Amino acid sequence: MIERAVFIENELGLHARAAAKLVRLASQFEADIKLSRADSDQSIDAKSILGVLLLAAAKGTELRLTLEGVDEQEAADRLIELIRSKFGEQK
Repeated sequence: MIERAVFIENELGLHARAAAKLVRLASQFEADIKLSRADSDQSIDAKSILGVLLLAAAKGTELRLTLEGVDEQEAADRLIELIRSKFGEQK
């Protein structure tokens, strides 16, 4: 199992387009991927667009990423890269 903390850095936060990119990427992996806000105990399936949107993660929100499965390391690396790249929206 892998657990990582990551901050939402893009100006618009985890809005619909960014959430769709995250869900699309997460769905490519077999690993069980959960996301939660650092300030909440609620955990959601990162492969669910509704769940990701319900996090209401604005810029500066700290998220916890928890992964478990055969491809967990690759999934963690790629998801963190996507989030840190501000979902490809800004430089």
